[in-house]
Amino acid sequence: MKKHRILVVDDEKLVCWSLSEMLTEAGFEVETALTGADARALFESFQPEMVLLDVRLPDANGIELLSEFKSQDEDVVVVMITAYADADSAVNALKIGADDYIGKPFDLDNIKHVVNKSFEKKKLRNEVDHFRRELRKKYDYDNLIGNSPQIIDVFKMIKVCAQTDAKIVLVLGESGTGKQLVARAIHYHSARTDAPFIETNCAAIPENLLENELFGHEKGAFTDASRKHKGMFESAEGGSVFLDEIGDMPLAMQAKVLKIIDSNKFRRLGGDKDLDTDVRLITATNQDLQQMVKEKKFRGDLFYRLNVMTIQIPPLRDRKDDIPSLVNYFIERLNEEYGRSVEGISPEALDCLAAYDWPGNVRELRNAVERAMMLEEGRMLSSQLFKQQLAIAGNGAPSAVHQPVSTQGAGAGDGYITLPPDGISLEDVETQLIRQAMERFDGNQTQAAKCLHMSRDTLRYRIKKFELQDIGK
Repeated sequence: MKKHRILVVDDEKLVCWSLSEMLTEAGFEVETALTGADARALFESFQPEMVLLDVRLPDANGIELLSEFKSQDEDVVVVMITAYADADSAVNALKIGADDYIGKPFDLDNIKHVVNKSFEKKKLRNEVDHFRRELRKKYDYDNLIGNSPQIIDVFKMIKVCAQTDAKIVLVLGESGTGKQLVARAIHYHSARTDAPFIETNCAAIPENLLENELFGHEKGAFTDASRKHKGMFESAEGGSVFLDEIGDMPLAMQAKVLKIIDSNKFRRLGGDKDLDTDVRLITATNQDLQQMVKEKKFRGDLFYRLNVMTIQIPPLRDRKDDIPSLVNYFIERLNEEYGRSVEGISPEALDCLAAYDWPGNVRELRNAVERAMMLEEGRMLSSQLFKQQLAIAGNGAPSAVHQPVSTQGAGAGDGYITLPPDGISLEDVETQLIRQAMERFDGNQTQAAKCLHMSRDTLRYRIKKFELQDIGK
């Protein structure tokens, strides 16, 4: 287990020696400083998690050092050392951020108690912040619902990865299938559950900021670096790091992630030494990494290191037997969230949902149920709302569109699309309808989605699928 690092700062050699001996024997890693200058230098190089800091030093004011240390690392624990005659100084120190204080002459057992209590308070504070974040994300667990053989296989792999403490896990699946939730489930069902779970989306962060996000930086590493910043691999010590959309990570960053996997070490921006890390690395993507390797868009050596324990999440269209349980779960959750009293969904509506292929997967299904619940006036969700929203009929085909559409090979009688004798590609019809809607509203996806009676997420998926991104621009 990694030892907590403590810096003892006092101008009395005997005090430094006695505290260092006691704390080292108690299992801590300890450095000592007799002056403010030495303390500043050791704070930069030793990077303590706690500082025992004398109020009076020959070349510095302990209160000022307290402010400096807190400004550089807001997570550092500072316990002030003061003579009983300087009680006012201790009170002032507490007001500006000290975590506790001890008085001279002191009892070594009492100091050990104060140190342990301070570390426990820090751990509790981190846990409270962590659980607050998790509470805000509680509905994200909705995706991991179902009893189909495909989703049960996913659950089995989650259990294997969690119980064996697999250090590297790759999660594959289309957008909206629940890759993020699988990553969390692995973490929270493992021995690392009490340590942090920290995640980021590699596609959402500009390349020049991603390295800082992952590895952190030293003070002065760049113009605005006024204090040291811990990156994900440092903040998640003992826990898990989740890199979503790893397929969008720049090649230069891929090389640095490969180094971490191979050596369990990393270096902050502006740093001159490697730091050890102990984390589980979970990555996810909706892209074909093997094909990207062939196209030299993804490093082959990194792919083979990531592809150790792989979990493939099936799309919703391949596990439609799970739709009823998912819908009932959403209804229960959304009733609670919005104060509704919807009792269920009609069989016709379930048939309607089963006829649709759900390109946006479980995320799109949840959005569809949520919208229907907002509009439904009765006790049961009816099929009509879903038909309008998803633009599907009971057989899964696009529903009638009430404007004439010029479609090659299709007749246009009475303002409806009619099926020609030789048949027609639904993709061609859908592509032209989306093109017309986007042109009509000058590329405004919200208005186009409303016109087509589909969710904006569904429209965006189809725009990308049919390569219509430039329409209306």
